Amino acid sequence: MKSQELILYRNLNHRELFDKTAGLLSLEQRSKTETMPDSYACAGQLIELAASYGFEGNLWHCFLAFCLANNENAYSTSCEIVGPMEGTLNELAAHDFRVIMELFDYDIRKLDRLTPGEGKGIWTALSDYRTAEVSSKIYNKRIRDQIVALAVALEQAGDETVFASEVTEFYRRFGVGKFGLNKAFRIEDGVGEPQILPITSMEHVRLDDIIGYRLQKQKLIENTEAFLNGRAANNVLLFGDSGTGKSSSIKAILNEYYDRGLRIIEVYKHQFKSLSKVQEQVKDRNYKFIIYMDDLSFEDSELEYKYLKAIIEGGLGKKPGNVLIYATSNRRHLIREKFSDKRELDDDLHNNDTVQEKLSLVARFGVTIYFGSPDRREFQEIVKELAARSDINMPLEELYAKANIWELNHGGLSGRTASQFITHILGTTDERTAGIPLCPESKSGKMKRQSGINKKLPG
Repeated sequence: MKSQELILYRNLNHRELFDKTAGLLSLEQRSKTETMPDSYACAGQLIELAASYGFEGNLWHCFLAFCLANNENAYSTSCEIVGPMEGTLNELAAHDFRVIMELFDYDIRKLDRLTPGEGKGIWTALSDYRTAEVSSKIYNKRIRDQIVALAVALEQAGDETVFASEVTEFYRRFGVGKFGLNKAFRIEDGVGEPQILPITSMEHVRLDDIIGYRLQKQKLIENTEAFLNGRAANNVLLFGDSGTGKSSSIKAILNEYYDRGLRIIEVYKHQFKSLSKVQEQVKDRNYKFIIYMDDLSFEDSELEYKYLKAIIEGGLGKKPGNVLIYATSNRRHLIREKFSDKRELDDDLHNNDTVQEKLSLVARFGVTIYFGSPDRREFQEIVKELAARSDINMPLEELYAKANIWELNHGGLSGRTASQFITHILGTTDERTAGIPLCPESKSGKMKRQSGINKKLPG
């Protein structure tokens, strides 16, 4: 069986389906009269994968392309983000590509001869499969489209050199496996090693969607670009008032730089003990990882911050060069302080040491960025811009008056409040006409609509 001849690509995630379908193709080559009960099962599994991943066209080719894109081995992980490499691994990979190329050359329509009774025609249908929805439940549409495009390119590859070039170029552009085909991850604790699992649905917020905070965004961009370019970069703490765009800025940074190899792993306080093991799992990959901690703060009784301090700086192990920590908090000082910490007469004989212990965590973030609440004028500018993006046709005076009433009852002046107000307007009024400016003087709103811009409201 051809699938047993693989060297580097042996440990496929769907190896059983791979082997059974390859076995069907091998059987078809040997006998035209024998039937194969697994024909139905294999066809059904390919259809289920197509439904989950949004595959279409020749499902056998999509499946093989998916196996190549998803398999983390010595060759694929060496090529991710950096591209072609030299050495013996190239020769071993070339052997595997010859085997897989032969599997690409099989015409699955011939398997209908092995499908008895009412099943005839199933594999012909799977050779040109069409789906009502081209979206993927697991990958974003861009990655799904690229896997389908890879399947087509590999089908058309004239020889093994072109075949290998197409696969390697895919690894260079998108990476391989879960880290290559997903942008955000979470940690699942269990017995043994913590599991890094993909987050399959994420907000598509961009930096331009966050109105204002130009200097804050620029500071975050500069540090992130230094990190991606291999220069010295700092851990970052974004702190300030709630609803000002701290978390959205980090999500936007991921969306901006995902195609340059940036990935994010979300970690919660109770998982800090696992951070060293998480870093061990990602330190040798050709990606840049941000460990993301949202709404970070500690009460007096919580000691998890000690683990975080050791991870950021101070442990014996060398800190991975491809990992940074980005955290958000409503507190400038992450650990709660009391007046008793500053009294001279206290149960703690060395009260200054207690204060310094609580301040030392913040000091380990080399970059701190403050996000303050907007003033009234800035809040109105945010409301005006969001209304223009959503094609809301309402006089400015009325819009501002309603926005002022809304913010008094819903959390005060912030970008989040403005976004929630616009959502409320869209859901409760009919004063929304595409192509009509917000008001005569709202040139920016008119220009945006004429150019077809319709951006998502910031999170």
